[in-house]
Amino acid sequence: MTSKEHSVATDTKTTIDNVTTGGPARFDKPNGTSLSAGVTGAQAPAADRGRTSIADVVVVKIAGMAAREIPGVHDMGGGLSRTIGAVRDRVPGGRPNMGRGVKVEVGERQTAIDLELVVEYGVSITELASDVRENVISAVERITGLEVVEVNIAIDDVRLPDDEADGSDNDHSRVA
Repeated sequence: MTSKEHSVATDTKTTIDNVTTGGPARFDKPNGTSLSAGVTGAQAPAADRGRTSIADVVVVKIAGMAAREIPGVHDMGGGLSRTIGAVRDRVPGGRPNMGRGVKVEVGERQTAIDLELVVEYGVSITELASDVRENVISAVERITGLEVVEVNIAIDDVRLPDDEADGSDNDHSRVA
């Protein structure tokens, strides 16, 4: 038996053993996680019949929305992703990308989140990071039930007061 065949046989046996011994079945879904692997049968309580899986994109959107709720967060993502996002936002019918600047790793019961932020000038970065971290953890844990093990924050830029939102300020042009 090759190592690949052995691995497949072991995985199959583990799943069968869990199901036949009455233990919780484990279901893994690509790009998602199994939050609760329920038990089947009429003997199980109604709340435990079936399973719930949460896709990575769900955690990304929740974390992105929670981070944007904090005053002092001007935008999210690196320079290139913000540029592409600005173009996308101007396209008729386009909608903002709530996942810009958010990366997640989702396991069976836990998740880790990385955020890239652009902050307003004058805001205390340490306080802002703390507030963002608390809000993201609270939202993700409350909505998904996953335990957030870490929220890493990278400050990519600072928006200065005289920066133009649309870049079309012709009043200060030095050339005619």
